[in-house]
Amino acid sequence: MLKQILSKLPRKTSKTSDNREHGGSHTTFSNPYTSSRGSDLGTSKSGNLINSQLAINYASDIGPYDDKKFARGANPKANGNSMPSYEALPGFKDVPSSEKQSLFIKKLIICCVIFDFTDPTKHIKEKEIKRQTLLELVEYVTSANGKFTETVMQEVITMVSANLFRTFSPQPLENTVIEAFDLEEEEPSMDPAWPHLQIVYEFFLRFVSSSELDAKLAKKYIDHSFILKLLDLFDSEDIREKEYLKTILHRIYGKFMVHRPFIRKATNNIFYHFVFETEKHNGIAELLEILGSIVNGFALPLKEEHKLFLVRALIPLHKPKCLAMYQQQLSYCITQFVEKDCKLADTVIRGLLKYWPITNSSKEVMFLNELEEVLEATKSPEFQHCMVPLFRQIARCLNSAHFQVAERALFLWNNDHIENFIKQNRKVILPIIFPALERNARNHWNQAVHGLTLNVIRFSLILIQS
Repeated sequence: MLKQILSKLPRKTSKTSDNREHGGSHTTFSNPYTSSRGSDLGTSKSGNLINSQLAINYASDIGPYDDKKFARGANPKANGNSMPSYEALPGFKDVPSSEKQSLFIKKLIICCVIFDFTDPTKHIKEKEIKRQTLLELVEYVTSANGKFTETVMQEVITMVSANLFRTFSPQPLENTVIEAFDLEEEEPSMDPAWPHLQIVYEFFLRFVSSSELDAKLAKKYIDHSFILKLLDLFDSEDIREKEYLKTILHRIYGKFMVHRPFIRKATNNIFYHFVFETEKHNGIAELLEILGSIVNGFALPLKEEHKLFLVRALIPLHKPKCLAMYQQQLSYCITQFVEKDCKLADTVIRGLLKYWPITNSSKEVMFLNELEEVLEATKSPEFQHCMVPLFRQIARCLNSAHFQVAERALFLWNNDHIENFIKQNRKVILPIIFPALERNARNHWNQAVHGLTLNVIRFSLILIQS
């Protein structure tokens, strides 16, 4: 008798990814930064994002909704039996204004039910009801004209957490370190639950961006624990998901000033774990893209905390083998620091020299590219502090057997800013690089490198004569 009673009670959702929304077909993805992202969701006559089928009347004879039928975050297959009745609620246009908030909360509650997408033939009707309900929630939040109550905030965070926060399956051991030349060959996995996840992300983005959200009240629900779980999602392999995460995290950073130091610290910890422990993370480029915007907004003079962030987190990011995954975003962040405080140029250049690759030629070319960008933002006093170790490394690059490395090093002489540094400090620099130029002129196998070397030698002789 006791077993029969217990079997009827709702069970807690499993924390593993097997009980989450996986499997099934995809919808077309569009970038959440652009206004076209709603094309997959449909558009209402008012111009708000909503599926056109929402115009259909949701049967006014459904009857009263019983929120005790479903456990929060419940999985319909948890008991191995068919799920309880999952019915669409009335549309917002079908209820008086005084009841809309209550209906909104009820719709949030039924959207906490998580469906398994591994078998697209299961729960087809229920999945579509949830999808349509999510679209109605997007429309409601978009057109909200009153401040969200704390009850609404709590239910929103509960629904978003139930749908988005999940554990990603670890990759096989042989894929934990990706070589730079394999990056373009890797096929990123697309989350098969995207038909629901996309709308949940769109809903939460509009909720966070809404002028009706009071940040002072919402910070109790969008708290440190929630932010940490949101940051964990950046390890997703689904590019579409990371595009939404970038936008949402940036909005949270802008709206919740109280959380800014914590977001920076938590991001630092992700970088530390990546650089010094795993060298495996799918969202480093996206996190750096957000940080590039944050660094751009730093006030002057720079705080000591921000300088430590540069030295302890950003510069060590040059160490991993998979630098190519995020080098462009990292270079932008580094250059932003030098442009804001030119005295940091010496620190950055010495950091590059510390992590300079020895056997990875493609990575060495990336270092030379970044070095040129940093030197363009460098002032003469800072350049003079580091020019000796810098040009010793450039001399080694000139003699590299890999023609692309030698060629990229020789191209530095095409930069007017760097050329002026060499002219001003020729008595120090020319004795360092001239032996390397002579070796190239005599022995380098590549004709392009040989020709460029002769041009640099002619330039150096002119400087000596002057």
